[in-house]
Amino acid sequence: MFTADELQAAAGLVHRQMAPTPQYAWPQLCQRLGCEVVVKHENHGPTGAFKVRGGITFIDWLRRTHPEAPGVITATRGNHGQSQARAARAAGLRAVVYVPHGNSVEKNAAMRAFGAELVEHGDDFDAAREEAFRVAEAEGLFIVPPFHRELVRGVATYALELFTARPDLDTVYVPIGCGSGICGVIAARDALGLSTEVVGVVSEGAQTAKLSAKADRLVATDSARTFADGMAVRVPVQEALDIYGPGTARIVTVSDAEVAEAIRVYYRDIHNLAEGAGAAALAALMQERERQRGRKAGVILCGANIDTAWFLTVMQGGVPEV
Repeated sequence: MFTADELQAAAGLVHRQMAPTPQYAWPQLCQRLGCEVVVKHENHGPTGAFKVRGGITFIDWLRRTHPEAPGVITATRGNHGQSQARAARAAGLRAVVYVPHGNSVEKNAAMRAFGAELVEHGDDFDAAREEAFRVAEAEGLFIVPPFHRELVRGVATYALELFTARPDLDTVYVPIGCGSGICGVIAARDALGLSTEVVGVVSEGAQTAKLSAKADRLVATDSARTFADGMAVRVPVQEALDIYGPGTARIVTVSDAEVAEAIRVYYRDIHNLAEGAGAAALAALMQERERQRGRKAGVILCGANIDTAWFLTVMQGGVPEV
């Protein structure tokens, strides 16, 4: 998808606005799972999630190729919206962001703080996305789709950092929503000529990516119910499927209970906060611990933006209801 030079150029752009995030092998996680566990800490970025990288490269591309655009419009469950609002407002552009009704209160507040004009519509991400696409022309705004080459080029810089620091990883676990994160990992792996297996992770309540990869065609689902809202997608993206379909070794399904336990493990073992999607990769590794025993596994902690009420429920041993 990209050459190593294209990814290095993206990293240069991204690193002018944020420092590279660390990747640490935490001994308590290693002891717990019987393998070396390297955590890529995308929870340490300026929005608390990996999406910030794609916003930087996308808005830079937009200003160069569509200088007439007065702003952007997009849909999100939160982290993508923060990324686009942050980058667009810094460039002097409007940022209209659609979210579904009942979206994360704290993610909504963060998006507004970054300058987003927030609009609530529909019952889930895909309904909000359809409405954002519908009104884009009327508003005279440039639509930011959930998957775009420039978004992925920016996102791939976290994988470039990880693989440059740890080219010896046997496996990397990556959650899948619309697919920019996992496609960025696959793109960086391939650009660097590595043989690391990439394992996708979906919620059992939102399996569109796994079903689509298995069928080798787009398979939408009727709903996407999970408190791991970054993975709560029911309509897959063809461009992403074309990459993660052949590019993953397999796609693992995790339950909300497994994700909640992974959030607790992150907090107890390394005292880092993870949102649902942010803990999904660790949940999958915990499920496959015997398969990875004695090996070197990377997990992407892709975001930390969990609402307080949900975090309290999780830390008291429960699973948030959606």
